[in-house]
Amino acid sequence: MMFPTDPVRWGSALALSGAYLAMCLAIWRARAARGQVATGEADWLVVYASQTGSAEYLAARTADTLNTGGVSARAVCMSELPPGALAGSGRVLFIASTYGEGDAPDTAARFAGETMGTAPDLSQLHYAVLALGDSSYANYCGFGRALDAWLGAHGATPLFERIDVDRGNVDALAAWQHHIGRLAGTADAPDWEAPAYGEWRILERELLNPGSAGAPLYRIALAPVEGALPAWEAGDLAQLSAPLDPEHPREYSIASLRSEGRLELMVRLQRREDGSLGAGSGWLCEGATMEDAIRLRVRAHQRFRLNGNAARPFIAIGNGSGLAGLRALLKSRIDAGKGDNWLLFGERNAAHDSLLRDELQGWLDDGCLARLDLAFSRDGSAQRYVQHLVREHANALRSWVEEGAAIYVCGSLQGMAGGVHDALGNVLGAEQLDALAAEGRYRRDVY
Repeated sequence: MMFPTDPVRWGSALALSGAYLAMCLAIWRARAARGQVATGEADWLVVYASQTGSAEYLAARTADTLNTGGVSARAVCMSELPPGALAGSGRVLFIASTYGEGDAPDTAARFAGETMGTAPDLSQLHYAVLALGDSSYANYCGFGRALDAWLGAHGATPLFERIDVDRGNVDALAAWQHHIGRLAGTADAPDWEAPAYGEWRILERELLNPGSAGAPLYRIALAPVEGALPAWEAGDLAQLSAPLDPEHPREYSIASLRSEGRLELMVRLQRREDGSLGAGSGWLCEGATMEDAIRLRVRAHQRFRLNGNAARPFIAIGNGSGLAGLRALLKSRIDAGKGDNWLLFGERNAAHDSLLRDELQGWLDDGCLARLDLAFSRDGSAQRYVQHLVREHANALRSWVEEGAAIYVCGSLQGMAGGVHDALGNVLGAEQLDALAAEGRYRRDVY
C-alpha cells in the first residue's frame, strides 16, 4: 500500500516538533543508559496490526530505520503483546490497519476487545500512530483512530499527530518516514518505495461462469514481457496499476504457483452504478488485448501464507473469486504430498458457477482433497450459503480443529466473511476462535 497526505502544517510547527522530538530522544537515551526504562529487548517497540501484510511491512521498515540511527527497536505483532505491556513501555509506535467498516484486523481482535476495554495508566508512554485505511468505507481508518483516542484518553503522549493513510498514499508514507528519521537522528535512510511495476502480457483469458446470474468471472494467465517469473508463495497478491487510475493499486489473489509457469488471477468484472467498468477489472477482463502491456507487481502477503501451518490439516473456506487464493494454497499443499485438505465453497448456481469443477473433482478423486463441500445459494427453494456448510458440518469442523487444523477464509467481505466468522464462533466458541487467530491458525483474506 501507499500513503494519504497528512494535514499537519509544515514550516515553523515542524521545526518546533523536531526540536521537541530531539529533546525527548536525548532524555530517553539517557534514561535507558541508566536502566530507568524497560521495554524488553529494545528501547522502542513498533507494534503492528495487519490484515494483508502492509502494516507488517511498514513496521519492519520503521524498526530498520530506527536501528540504522542507532536506536534499538523491534517490530512485534499486536497479537503477541503480553498483558500490561504498554503500561511498562516508554516508547511505542503503532501501525494499525482497519478491517471492513472500522474493525480491528484479526491479529488485533483480542487487543481491541480486551486491552482497549481496560483503563490503564499510560502516562509514561510516548507514542505515534500510522493508521491504514480506505476512504471509500464510512469508518475510514476506524481502528487506528480508535486506538489513538484510547491511548490519549489514558494519559499517553503523542510524539506527533496521527497520520491516516488512504489506500497507500505516498505523501503519508513520506511524512511518517520523515518523523521516524528525526526520531532515529538520521536523514539518509533509503526511501520505502514499493518495487517497481513490471510489464506483463495476458497469455490466456477464460470466462469461468458463462450464463451466470452474477457478474462475469475470468481466469487470467499472465507472464512477464521479459525475463523470468518473479518469486512468490501461495497466498501472495498481485498489484495492478490500471491505465485509467494508475495511482491506487488494485490487488488480486494469485491463484497459481510459480512452478506452474505463469501467474494466474481470478477476476470478477465490476461495474459502477453508471454502468461503466471498474478501472482494474475492466482493463484485465475486457480492455487489454494480448499485445497490451499490463503493469503488475507481486506483493508478499505474509498473513495469508501457509508458514507454520504447512504441516497442519487445512480447512479452506470461501466464495466467488476467493477461490483464487484458496486454490494456490491447496495446490501448494497437494504438491507437497499433503492430502488432509477440506474445501468449503459457495457460489450461485451449480449449472453456471461450478468454478474449477474438473480440477477440484480430480483432486477429490485422487485423494488430494479429503473433503469438498459446496453450497449454491440460488439452487433450491431456500438460499444456502457457505456459512450454512460450516454449521451443517460442525462436528467434523470441531474434530479437524482438535487435530490441529488451520482455517483459511478468502472471498467477499460483505456477507460471506461475517457470516462465516459468526458460524465458526458458534461452532467452535468465540474464545477458541480468538485463540486460533492469535496462534495464526485462523487467517482471512477478505475484500
